[in-house]
Amino acid sequence: MRSRSEPATALRHRTVRTPAGRLHLAEQGTGPLVLLVHGFPESWYSWRHQLPALAAAGYRAAAIDVRGYGRSSRPAATDAYRMLDLVEDNVAVVRALGEESAVIVGHDWGSNIAAASALLHPGVFRATGLLSVPYAPPGGPRPTDVLGRLGGPEQEFYVSYFQESGRAEAEIEPDVRGWLAGFYAALSADTMPARGEPDPHFVARGGRLRDRFPAGPLPAWLSEEDLDVYAGEFERTGLTGALNRYRNMDRDWEDLAPHRGAPIEQPSLFIGGALDASTLWMSDAIDAYPTTLPGLSASHLLEDCGHWIQQERPDEVNGLLTDWLAAQKLTSM
Repeated sequence: MRSRSEPATALRHRTVRTPAGRLHLAEQGTGPLVLLVHGFPESWYSWRHQLPALAAAGYRAAAIDVRGYGRSSRPAATDAYRMLDLVEDNVAVVRALGEESAVIVGHDWGSNIAAASALLHPGVFRATGLLSVPYAPPGGPRPTDVLGRLGGPEQEFYVSYFQESGRAEAEIEPDVRGWLAGFYAALSADTMPARGEPDPHFVARGGRLRDRFPAGPLPAWLSEEDLDVYAGEFERTGLTGALNRYRNMDRDWEDLAPHRGAPIEQPSLFIGGALDASTLWMSDAIDAYPTTLPGLSASHLLEDCGHWIQQERPDEVNGLLTDWLAAQKLTSM
């Protein structure tokens, strides 16, 4: 709770009870609730530029640590990180904050989590903003069957590389800070490998993901102090909870089978980076938005922007988010 001397606009940290056990969040501002969900490998801190901007615009912004990350609980079982569980965590956060509904905004895996939350609980999540990863309805072939064919005999797609418990951890754990710096740089507009260089989304057979990370300075959006924050969290928690999200993709495919092909009807917004592989590879999903996101207000591709869009281009993302929220004419419940 906020102390009597603490202004309503100050950043506040708290934990709430969810099916995960304990879930940490940082919140700022008062007004209609906007729930912010990060991706891999990040934390609530990924929304550090959006929290004050949303608060200044008249919203109560709450950025969570997804289960397995930061100060939130880290269940031991791999299958405790399936999508259905993460959605129920989000519902519990809304209730714990004393609200009946919220707008949910997610980036990277958080975009998938936000979309699933809106799909499964339309009465709780009245609008959804999706950053970097486009919405594709549940369905299609089993994910690992598709992923296993990517890359051919000489290399392996990074999502497949993450599937085996302990494999990626063995690469990352000896130098968490260095690995994170390389991963962030590999997907940032100003430091990503040039066209024709080895693609850091793939691992050479028998190699490591970090073998294809760019060498050189940090991306412009990431200071040494920012990197210290991220590294400090993962040096404390390890990466297994975060990686377990990837290890539940087939379970999610089975769990969400009743919703195959289902659109998200609520008001929605998409923002992607024009240089982000997520937007390039999923261009067909963006083209399908008139069917899959019938409530879409706008779809934006930011030129010369990579994957970490709300950190690479915070002012533009803040403007798009606050304009979209204002158009929804939200009121506190």
